[in-house]
Amino acid sequence: MTPTQPAPAVSIVSTLYRSSRHLEEFCRRATDAAERAGVTWELVLVNDGSPDDSLDRALALRAAEPRIVVVDLARNFGHHPAILAGLASARGEKVFLIDCDLEEHPEWLPDFLAQLDREDADVVYGQQQRRKGGWFEAVSGGVFYQLFNRISEVRIPPNWITARLMRRRYVDALLQFGERELFLGGTFMLAGFRQVGLPVDKGSRGTSSYSLARRLRLFINALTSFSPRPLHLVFGLGTVVTLVALAGFCVIFFRGLRGETMIGWASLMASIWLFGGLTMFCLGLIGIYVGKILIETKRRPLYLIREIHRGDGAGQAPAEQDFR
Repeated sequence: MTPTQPAPAVSIVSTLYRSSRHLEEFCRRATDAAERAGVTWELVLVNDGSPDDSLDRALALRAAEPRIVVVDLARNFGHHPAILAGLASARGEKVFLIDCDLEEHPEWLPDFLAQLDREDADVVYGQQQRRKGGWFEAVSGGVFYQLFNRISEVRIPPNWITARLMRRRYVDALLQFGERELFLGGTFMLAGFRQVGLPVDKGSRGTSSYSLARRLRLFINALTSFSPRPLHLVFGLGTVVTLVALAGFCVIFFRGLRGETMIGWASLMASIWLFGGLTMFCLGLIGIYVGKILIETKRRPLYLIREIHRGDGAGQAPAEQDFR
């Protein structure tokens, strides 16, 4: 696209990581959906340091279709930073963000466009009517949303998915956020604007890459990125423990004045372990926040682009790197 060419009506943005086996079908279905919607389009594929041949396949597809744009990141930065790299590279008046693993269907695009116009919204996001997967995924996902929305100052809709259609003004506002410790689910809602959900039925590959440990890390990162309330809870817990300890000291002191002694090695050791564990928990929580402060103050780039392969200058590095 040259500077004199108009921006496409819709940019379809997706990220690539071990996506080789899905890529050709995804691109075919995504471009077919855009053609059926009757809009001008571009397809932006962000290679997030994929270890397979996703980049080579994407470049081959771009050679056959110049409206495909390939953004090659310098290494693997993670799903959410790669999404922002794709949004920053998209030129469309509307941006349709979607995963390319085909659990989310490119054929949703016309429905998202119709909903955006019908609701006069800035964002239409997909919302699962029923969580995919087994009982563990359903229960853990429900607990995540309940806890996050109870504790965080930002409310996120339950069962949201990556697929969403956004107007240019919302995308430009979203790209102004500069967090390095990124949880996009919260950032999407923190940006504001008029956002509406569209019920969808998401597919499933049968297995999830989100183990219990990874879900726990995601929850901790999400919560500590959007709320200081855990620190408030630590302060409250410390206050309660102090008052209980003070009351216990008073009981021991006055019983001592009357010549009574309190014995019990087991209860003493249990108390030491209990309060030692509480101390380590509180220090660890505070340490998470301090670590986030350290990362944010370093101002390291959220992502680095090695090359952008576009129809108006294939293989050229961007003139201005986005060191968000």
